[in-house]
Amino acid sequence: MAIDLTKVKTYSLKKRKSKVGLQNFAAIGKKNAYFRKFYDGLPDILAARNFKQVVDSIISARKKKKAVIFMMGAHVIKCGLSPIVIDLIKKKIITSVALNGAGIIHDFELSYSGSTSEDVACGLENGSFGMSKETAEFLNMALTEGSLNGWGAGEAVARRIANKNLNLKHNSILYNCFKAGIPVTVHIAVGADIIHQHPLADGASIGRASLLDFRTLAEEVTKLDNGGVIVNVGSAVMLPEVFLKALNLARNLGHRVTNFTAVAFDMIHQYRVHQNVVCRPSLGPRAKGYYIVGHHELMIPLLYQAILEKL
Repeated sequence: MAIDLTKVKTYSLKKRKSKVGLQNFAAIGKKNAYFRKFYDGLPDILAARNFKQVVDSIISARKKKKAVIFMMGAHVIKCGLSPIVIDLIKKKIITSVALNGAGIIHDFELSYSGSTSEDVACGLENGSFGMSKETAEFLNMALTEGSLNGWGAGEAVARRIANKNLNLKHNSILYNCFKAGIPVTVHIAVGADIIHQHPLADGASIGRASLLDFRTLAEEVTKLDNGGVIVNVGSAVMLPEVFLKALNLARNLGHRVTNFTAVAFDMIHQYRVHQNVVCRPSLGPRAKGYYIVGHHELMIPLLYQAILEKL
């Protein structure tokens, strides 16, 4: 026997609470419209709403003089986004930068020759991949020099770029951090980068310089409390892992690091990024976490322009 539906209870649609309304919908664009008109016309729904909240969080952080830490994988540089990162540094939006080991390679090569990103498959076939002389010599010598002088990896490379006669050094994120007086840290996995294949690579120097940068990042993380923003762009493993430990260390030492915004921009949704950047750190009162998926070469310029419009 079929269930009796004669006593089904209903209610008026007009009284129901709905998550989406016409006021949230996208606005129709106009030819030659300004970016602000386009941005304001984005639907106030799902990823677009999250994106706007990320922009507002970054603007709020800088107005409150809180940290905006920009962690980035090297692919961000290869996507041609260094000018955007550098301008955000100059405008004092970004307060510190964290890179993986490959980041210093692409950053140096752009400041040295104006080009980077070799054909890996082609070079791998004959063993020439990563064997560029200038890259290995410059960076390994910088790390060795930094270790001897008590500099972190980021400061060591930035200082060497600043002090050498490189006509294109204005294109370097590290150099511009050094020039602006903000921390740039480099977090290196030994054996993961092309410069580790060369005889000048010194494990003790690499480890010492990178460890110092971990401690510097932990100090920067303490500045996230009550309104700061941590942004991870395109690092799938290294920087999410380093950030999680830096946050734990800061809290272990008695620093209150809560009520901040954690953001991940990536081309695909990844487990470790989700857990270590967006989910675990943002647990607690008033903490917020966002994961926005899209190609860096589209999303980061959009983020940049939105920040400029909202300043």
